[in-house]
Amino acid sequence: MIKTKKLSALIMMMALLFGLCGIAQAANTANQTVLYQVTDINAISVSGNPGTLIMNAATAGALPDAVSDSSTSYSVTTNGTTKKITAKIDSAMPTDLALKVFLTAPNVSGASAIRAVLTTAEADVVTGIGPVVASDLTIRYELHPAGTTPPTPTSGTKTVTFTLTDQ
Repeated sequence: MIKTKKLSALIMMMALLFGLCGIAQAANTANQTVLYQVTDINAISVSGNPGTLIMNAATAGALPDAVSDSSTSYSVTTNGTTKKITAKIDSAMPTDLALKVFLTAPNVSGASAIRAVLTTAEADVVTGIGPVVASDLTIRYELHPAGTTPPTPTSGTKTVTFTLTDQ
């Protein structure tokens, strides 16, 4: 009988001990609700400035040779769909010169590049951009004679603005 009482007391103590452990574990938890949101991400950057475009050669009987520079690049990140890049310059070019730009399109299905003559109005230079992370994509500038006579000697500076926007 003493063994039964000892066994019963041992079982009761174990049950009580395990029961308290269960209560202690339940008291050590907490919950939080985490809210999150991803908004439109549209980032574009360029690397430095191109070299000076110097038009100084022509074949006799022809307009001066166009000159180009492909020493700069751009990077783009967007999580949007149907985006485009536009470009414009801060002031008009002389009427006998045309400044053109061509951006390599990111490797995204549907993206296409357009060689554009730069003016003070925005011109599409890359269209059909979907979600992408791309860097070191080439920018090519070209300076061409405009019209049928050689351009007048001149020099100048233009600021080109690229904008990543909805198509």
